[in-house]
Amino acid sequence: MLPSTVDLVVRDARVVTPEGTRRGGVAVDDGVIVAVAADPTLPRGDQEVDAEGNYLIPGLIDPHVHLGRRGTGYPEQLVVDFETETRGALFGGVTSLLNFVEQGGHYVPDLDVFIEVGEANSYIDFGYHVVMSHAHHIDEIPALAERGVTSYKMFFNMYKYSDIDIEPCEADRVYRVLAQVAEIPGAVGMFHAENAELQRECERQIRAAGRHDLRAWADASPPAAEAMQIDQIGHLSSLADARCYVVHVSSAEGVAAVTRARDRGADVVGETLVTFLANTVEDDLGVWGKVSPPLRGPRHQKALWEAVRVGAIDHIGSDHVAMTVEEQELGEGRYGEHFWDAPPGIQPGMEFMLPMLLTEGYNRNRLSMERLVEVCSTNNAKRFGLYPRKGAIAVGSDADLVVVDPDRETTVDDDFFHTREPRWSSVHGRDVKGMATHTIVGGDLAVADRTLLADPGGGRFLARGPAGERAL
Repeated sequence: MLPSTVDLVVRDARVVTPEGTRRGGVAVDDGVIVAVAADPTLPRGDQEVDAEGNYLIPGLIDPHVHLGRRGTGYPEQLVVDFETETRGALFGGVTSLLNFVEQGGHYVPDLDVFIEVGEANSYIDFGYHVVMSHAHHIDEIPALAERGVTSYKMFFNMYKYSDIDIEPCEADRVYRVLAQVAEIPGAVGMFHAENAELQRECERQIRAAGRHDLRAWADASPPAAEAMQIDQIGHLSSLADARCYVVHVSSAEGVAAVTRARDRGADVVGETLVTFLANTVEDDLGVWGKVSPPLRGPRHQKALWEAVRVGAIDHIGSDHVAMTVEEQELGEGRYGEHFWDAPPGIQPGMEFMLPMLLTEGYNRNRLSMERLVEVCSTNNAKRFGLYPRKGAIAVGSDADLVVVDPDRETTVDDDFFHTREPRWSSVHGRDVKGMATHTIVGGDLAVADRTLLADPGGGRFLARGPAGERAL
């Protein structure tokens, strides 16, 4: 039986639940949802939010974030990034994230530091993926799983010939990882899929021709480089009987390869990025549009939207990084011969992910609100062992909630962002229609009417798998 008064109530909303969208609201007590019901049957709340007939959705879960990258003073930069970037995430309706950590040394016991830094500085809940960049990392998988880290990323076989401190990853190493993934409940093998040999040869030819623009970057890693690696991932997934997740699928050929793997019975799913859905290689972005794999043409963007709509691609992430405009441009502007040396990355994706999906998806009839919730919240929670604690508006789920006004309009500019670097993004200058107006994290109202109410340090580490805090 519900108490007569609870901590927080949201009323007059179109509530997107696993069973469909319904009119009414949600009651929250002690950080969890205790009722989803029509307004007259809800208890009083010590704090009340009037959704004014707008949508109420579960908080977005960004499965693809890069905070505190090793080359930026890692892990010291993790302290800064958790505070500034998760602040922006709140305004974007992102209430949980999964962050990649990568280092040459062992992850255990350094994981303790990563958790402490996150819990001291993050506004939102967080978990970790670890990159299997060195052979000794594979031996750490059982210990990582015991700590609640159950997702392991491989660069297959991108960066094989680069000067980045990542050991070459071929099928034998992939199979070693997936053999362990198959034995851990809920574990996932993750893949950056680009063929290094093909990419190296294409880049050699293009640079020899003196090309140094966004289209040159795209031509240096053609769709075939992505698709041929995904095909191998499908076979290796079946051989090991392991769950796999392909990050940032960028092309029609990549979508087709994921579909082939699934049609053969492999447990392989694909993720695409909001930037691939919002931008193409034809946009005049210079190094602001440099991402790996690259932006592609309108044909590929159309195929990605259709794949998200019909379920060929079931996950969306941001690939968020935090770089100053000077770091991105190497101090030489957006255009020029320095293009090849500029770092790739999406800045600041967590904050613009929801507005761009509302603008380009929901408001252009490419994506229903229910499907948006599936690909940005529910499916991410399910794939990474967080459902139904996260990813659903249901009794017993964490009260991570977002009020979405699909008609609110603004322009993406320096004043739009609340992250460390507001001066550049791949969508700068774009008009958006659809924004989060209120964000609730763990039952606490963190953003109200686009005003920050929370303090950093409220985020909790999300242990997954057998080490999870709550039976799922």
